[in-house]
Amino acid sequence: MGARVAIIGAGISGLSCAFDLVNAGIAPVLIEARPRLGGVIQTERVNGCVIEAGPDSFLAAKPAAMELIGELGLTSDVIGSNDHLRKTYVWKNGRLVALPDGLMMMVPTRILPMVTTGLVSWSTKIRMGLELLRSPRNGGGEDVSVAEFVESHYGREAVDYLAEPLLSGIYGGSPHELSVRSVLPRFVELEAKYGSLTKGVLAERRRAAAQPNHQPLFRTLKGGLAQLTGAIEQRIQGKVEVLYRRAEAVERAAGGYGFRIRMDGDWLEADRVVLACEAWRAAALAPCARLGELLSGVPYGSSMTVALGFRNTDFPRPLAGFGFLVPRRERRRLVACTWVGTKFSHRVPEGQVLLRCFLGGTEDPGVLDESDDAVTTEVLDELHRIIGFQAQPEFVRIFRWPRAMAQYAVGHQQRMAEVQDRLVSLPGFYLAGNAYEGIGIPDCIRTGRQAAARILRAD
Repeated sequence: MGARVAIIGAGISGLSCAFDLVNAGIAPVLIEARPRLGGVIQTERVNGCVIEAGPDSFLAAKPAAMELIGELGLTSDVIGSNDHLRKTYVWKNGRLVALPDGLMMMVPTRILPMVTTGLVSWSTKIRMGLELLRSPRNGGGEDVSVAEFVESHYGREAVDYLAEPLLSGIYGGSPHELSVRSVLPRFVELEAKYGSLTKGVLAERRRAAAQPNHQPLFRTLKGGLAQLTGAIEQRIQGKVEVLYRRAEAVERAAGGYGFRIRMDGDWLEADRVVLACEAWRAAALAPCARLGELLSGVPYGSSMTVALGFRNTDFPRPLAGFGFLVPRRERRRLVACTWVGTKFSHRVPEGQVLLRCFLGGTEDPGVLDESDDAVTTEVLDELHRIIGFQAQPEFVRIFRWPRAMAQYAVGHQQRMAEVQDRLVSLPGFYLAGNAYEGIGIPDCIRTGRQAAARILRAD
């Protein structure tokens, strides 16, 4: 095939697209504004600790990541989360309270843990019990926020101390803005079928229990997720042209077939273009005004990860569980913190402790503008207060990710439907990334490979 393909954005979406094109005998051009490939996937090693600057794992239930890992010959390096040690705490009224056993996101599935938990009041517990009596809903209903949806089932306290901290840790956004149809589509389906979310989740668990194929909740690679992007780089090396430049505009070529891409005043011609960058960047590049408007309407949040290394003797007692969440009502700066060595084996050497903290989100983007010293001081102050120790870290690594987390706001599905309609009138123009049909690594891989498949089908 003689068509030239340009991929703008070399994160996991763009790399996955390039991988499939190279395997099909096509040599695409990769255009990347950062000085490295991999996007938000970045792994460092400090004092023997594997430190993830961005995402640290992917959902095992979504197959796209494991399929690509298998094709790259990395299956033997895959590890799962230590789910037998999984316990997550929520900071409430000055103490860490464990999320009740049997909780599926914010849906309770076991009676005794909910009855005995101090995380919610008795009025909320009673409401959760009465939720079992809800009747199925007829029809689809309109899209609403996650907060409105959860409150209608379990009350406001469930939003504040269950839905909000859980979703802040995943999306970096507010449940009052996020779309329930885009963020929790399965729960919408369960509501329509069963009425009660608890009844629906229990039915799903009974079906799952009948299948012996148990797998961990999260998976990752022993040496960090950069193993994945690095393996793709090796496979495509010498078979793609990589331009470390910022794309400034994409225009239709004369005659309406193909495109021109402007970079620092220079123009590159391509028959096919894949925008595998953030939607707000894609909006500025879209060769159709309405498509640009739609993409610019996808909100983004900024995030920061702070990794701190300690000796295990710095703590008065072992750190049990996976870590803790801080609800918005209790939050200063910390959104969440993970005990990396408990969550994943092979990540932290014996005798050391690695804490991975999360800050920012849609409600605190200003933290990214603070100095490393100021951030370290704030984070340590909160860790000392919440965990109850006084040691200083042996090392600190801070990573800033401005406008990197797509937010699926109410109406997202309708917006995406119109985006797809607009793409029909732009043959040879494709989108991939975390702004469209899922924010996780498997979702990004899937959209990148789908773009490659469409290119191959078209030619």
